[in-house]
Amino acid sequence: MATNRINRINEDIQRELASLMRTVKDPRVQGLISITRVDTTTDLRYCKVYVSVLDNSDVKAVVAGLKSASGYLRHELGHVLTLRYTPQLIFVADDSIERGVRMVSTIDRILEEDEER
Repeated sequence: MATNRINRINEDIQRELASLMRTVKDPRVQGLISITRVDTTTDLRYCKVYVSVLDNSDVKAVVAGLKSASGYLRHELGHVLTLRYTPQLIFVADDSIERGVRMVSTIDRILEEDEER
């Protein structure tokens, strides 16, 4: 039963953070930023937010900008979510989209080599 609640909280946090990304005024947080996954601990104290940058900007700079804006984002989440504790946000760069693109291109290359033979 608790996992269903955690999953709902993760979805709520992901949705609210996605809408709050547009309000962050840090110049490092620009471009197409996607929140791919959110993992909250069972005691709701910490929340790991996986961030993917879809354009060619520096991912480390975006994560650093989000880390500096985490206080603002946490404060705004506290207003929206009805939780006793607003979790501390930990931002992590997620490269799963890039890995997926590399895997698809590798599979395509292998298939083309097989067709040539």
